[in-house]
Formats: sequence, C-alpha cells, structure tokens
Amino acid sequence: MKILLANKYFYRKGGSDTSFYETGRLLEKRGHKVIYFSMKHPRNLASPYERYFVSNVDYEKDGIRNGVNASLKLLYSVEAKRKLEALIRDERPDVAHLHSVYHQISPSIIHSLKKNNVPVIMTLHDYKMVCASYSMLNNETACEACKNGRYYHCFLKGCVKASRAKSVLNTIEMYLHHKFLHIYDLVNLYISPSKFLKNKIIEMGFKREVTLLPYFMVLNEHIPQYSCKRKNIIYFGRLSREKGIITLIDAVKGLNTTLEIIGEGPIKERLEAKVKSQGLSNVKILGYKLGNDLKNAIRDSMFVVVPSEWYENYPFSVIESFSLGKTVIGSKIGGIPELVKDNDTGLTYEPGNVQDLKTKIQQLLSDPSTTLRMGKNGRDFVEQELNEQKHYQRLVEIYHRAIEE
Repeated sequence: MKILLANKYFYRKGGSDTSFYETGRLLEKRGHKVIYFSMKHPRNLASPYERYFVSNVDYEKDGIRNGVNASLKLLYSVEAKRKLEALIRDERPDVAHLHSVYHQISPSIIHSLKKNNVPVIMTLHDYKMVCASYSMLNNETACEACKNGRYYHCFLKGCVKASRAKSVLNTIEMYLHHKFLHIYDLVNLYISPSKFLKNKIIEMGFKREVTLLPYFMVLNEHIPQYSCKRKNIIYFGRLSREKGIITLIDAVKGLNTTLEIIGEGPIKERLEAKVKSQGLSNVKILGYKLGNDLKNAIRDSMFVVVPSEWYENYPFSVIESFSLGKTVIGSKIGGIPELVKDNDTGLTYEPGNVQDLKTKIQQLLSDPSTTLRMGKNGRDFVEQELNEQKHYQRLVEIYHRAIEE
C-alpha cells in the first residue's frame, strides 16, 4: 500500500511529531511505501520528498510582509495545495493520513486529496477541531467557551498568546474552515489517541465520526530499568505554562530529592529565575535532551512527574516513562488518568494542588518497593496494550475502511 503521511514538522518537536514519525517507521517496516509531506525547516530529517515540502512559515518572525504572508497561508495555502497535487501525480498514494497540518500547511491540502480521490484519515493530537487556540485554555485555566461553534470567544478573550491580532486571525480561520468551506467534513475518518479527547470534542459539538487508536511504543528501543541510581525525580517535555511546572517546583520545596527539569520552551527563563530567587538547590533545569541521553536520565530516576494543568491528550511522556520501567505521578486531567492508574501504574493528584502533589511525591519517595512495583506494571501495560503489532493491525483496518468507502 502507498500511504501519504502529512505533518507540519518533519522533526521531533513534540508528541504529535513523534507519533507522525513513528507511524511512518512502523508502516515502512511492514513493507508499505510511505510518502511524506511537510514543511521545510533547518531541523528537518532528510527525505527524498523534501522538494515537495512547503516553504518555512515562522509565525514568530517580525515584519509586516512576513505577517501578511503567514496569515494568508494559515487561512488557506495555495502553495501547499499546488505542491501536494504534484506529489500526488508523481506517487499516486492509496490513502492519506494527516497529523498536525493546520497553520503551517493548512487544510487546503484536503481539497487536493479529494480532487484526486485519495481517502483521508486524520489523527487528532489536540482540540483544534473545536477550539480556535487548540488547547482549550484561557489565562491558564480550562476554557470551553467555543462550544458548538461559538469561535468568536477566542477574539473576545484574546486566547491566542494573549494577542487580539493573533486571536482574530484564528477566529477567522475557524469560521472559514468549519462554517464556510466545511473542509474538515471531507475527511473520511478521524482518529483520537485518548477516550478523553474523543469524548470532549463530541461534547463540544464535533459531528464527524471519531475512532479510538492509542499511540504505541517501539519496545525494543526502550529497555526498562526498574531500580534507580539516584534519589531524583524527572519532568521532561515542553516548558510552557500549561504544563504545571511551577506547581511541581513549589511541591518539591524542602523535600529530600532532586527535581531534574528537561526540556525547552517559552517559560524556561521564568523557571530559572524562580529557582535562583528562591534558592532551590534541589531543582536543576537541564535544558533539551533527546535520544539515549533522555532515556538514560529517565532510567536513572526514581519516577517521573507529569503535572499538566490543561486537557492533555495521551501524553508520550507517560508512555515513554512506562516503557523505561518508571512509574508516574500525573495530574488528574485530560487523558492522563487513562494511563496513570492509582496504586497500579502510578498516582494521580488534583491539577494545580501543590500540597496534594507534595504528598504524592513523599509517598513514593518513602516507599521504593511500591514505586518499583508500579514501574513494572506500567511496562506490562505498554507491552500488552501499546505494542507495535496491535497498533499496526488496527491502523491498517482503518486505512482499508477508508479506501472501501
């Protein structure tokens, strides 16, 4: 089978990009031809299809000309549509599987796919189908004001980076794509990795069919280590306000453990200033790690904390920790409780509650045997439920269904 995979980033920037990349590897290992479509970027992996990739779009770059060009591409990218049609003519894919394509690529490519009778599958990694800012957050709190297509609340509340200009653009985008073009109605079938995301977007008014397919892990690349070499705990991921890292730092004050924060993001300097001003010698901000450096840091830890304060989908940080034999303390929000089962694969706490999180951290620090047991349970869960073969069989069933339709 020839499968076209599309995603705006062609490097591992976040969980959605990791899912995109690993899906491609999985399909190639099973003998399928995978055709990639993405955006040009200095950090991209090499690809024989990069000549078809769209020009780099940087929404942070200053300048009126850049702002106008980027805004037009966000709404509808003629370049992406044209380049994808050239790729379709040259490769003739049997099915297209889209991941995160909005903004940098835009859903204009769906018109190209339908014009050429290519069935379209789309994996949802966030709430963009029902929320103009994708995260269902406003002023660091959960927000459902856009329910049933009331996208104007994005502009009224300034949801996109606290900017009215960016918020009005995203508001226009939602009305254009969902109310006027109805472009997302052309997708044959949607995939949600978590039950929470599926149920939430339906509750918010999404009318299309959504099927459940969790992420998977390449287990032979994640060798577990159940014991720990150091009495430390780990956070790894994006350093942004909705991830709850401030709550985590406050929770480890005065505890006999070291918190290692791994990652990059917009609040890194704010976190560093907080650690310095409060003299927190047991908090280390280590910057970005990947590959074996990241895996070894997780393996050597006692456990991992995922303190998110937004509707997480199905976080890779949890399943990667499980794969490496580590239990997780996670906030009781979004799709996290589907993975972190209390006293089985980890512990949950009320999001944003410093004392509750502190208590759960102390509980695991004082009971290494239970921590180790739950780490083994997490690995067992991934082996049984999130293995490659199970994911592949279900994914191919979805592809065939779309083709038959």
